[in-house]
Amino acid sequence: MAEQGRSGPRIHTAVDEDVDAVLAFWLRAAEGTDRHDTAGGVRRLIARDPDALMIAELDGRIAGTLIAGWDGWRCHLYRLAVDPAHRRKGIARALLDAAERRFAEFGGTRADAMVLHANTLAHPAWTAAGYTRQDDSARWVKPLATGGA
Repeated sequence: MAEQGRSGPRIHTAVDEDVDAVLAFWLRAAEGTDRHDTAGGVRRLIARDPDALMIAELDGRIAGTLIAGWDGWRCHLYRLAVDPAHRRKGIARALLDAAERRFAEFGGTRADAMVLHANTLAHPAWTAAGYTRQDDSARWVKPLATGGA
């Protein structure tokens, strides 16, 4: 998958050669990330679902990322991150539009997103894209001994 808007970013899916650059990008641009990402974990994602990790590029450099995971039943969004120098320029919207098209092809009816409550920088972008915070449930987590990521 690769697409280019007239003046927007080029959206494409990640390949193994992108992994190191994506990890470095997340350290710089993904506020609140738990920093437990590994190259092996990202490569497993790409191997399992080659179209899930989307990259937005401007002038050949990563400007944004989004993981659009489909488990066969639900549509999940993770790691929406935009380079601080390119925020408020439609990068997040372009990534979300691409993810929503992907989900529509699978017959998905609703997307959910992992957005930290404390990441208030991200809230306006999600709201502008039509997403609303769901307060009637919470995420429950348990670290696994495998260290997967």
